[in-house]
Amino acid sequence: MEMTSSEEQTFLNNLEKKLWTSANKLLPSLDASQYKHVVLGLVFLKYVSDAFDIRRKQLIEQFQYPEHAYFLDPEDFDDGAEGEDYQTEINLELEERDYYTEVNVFWVPQAARWEFIQNQNKVVITGEIKVGDKTIRSVGQLIDHALECIEIDNPKLKGVLNKRYTQLQIEQAKLGELIDLIATIPFTHATLSSKDILGHVYEYFLGQFALAEGKKAASSTRPNPLLL
Repeated sequence: MEMTSSEEQTFLNNLEKKLWTSANKLLPSLDASQYKHVVLGLVFLKYVSDAFDIRRKQLIEQFQYPEHAYFLDPEDFDDGAEGEDYQTEINLELEERDYYTEVNVFWVPQAARWEFIQNQNKVVITGEIKVGDKTIRSVGQLIDHALECIEIDNPKLKGVLNKRYTQLQIEQAKLGELIDLIATIPFTHATLSSKDILGHVYEYFLGQFALAEGKKAASSTRPNPLLL
């Protein structure tokens, strides 16, 4: 990825410094080989959720723009644009998978959306929640379930995502804190695409983990979801 401005480079440098410093404070008990998959799995989860949200905002604008093919005319609904029927229709359309896949955005089911994960991770540290027919009782289980849901709805991710958070021998509260840290990664920028930011974060983390492991970054055998 080429940098086109010093502002972009500064943005990325500040981002990587904050992430690496904070992440090391949160999970010092894991070795680099474990930590790598823990962090990068959450980074990817945040990325796909942010990309999904960006597309949702685009769709809302398109539904309300008269010149767009996806325009939903408020006059076709009782009480117009402010009416409940119109808002309900927009919400239903926003859950149509094809709107996302047509622009190569991963479909993200409700249980895998970042807002849901961040809102629920504190709950499952001391309690439990029901997600469909599954009972979630830990932060690790919450993350694994989110990754499973994404994998089911996006077959090309099958076997790529590291769904082992439930097995991690770390405090659930620490894992929750890591979620809050990853939540601060801004996958939106005036001139950088979200994919550019993801690529930079991946490359930086893999390099840091390789140094920590005493190996070259190329030794990682798990596919990079960025390339899919």
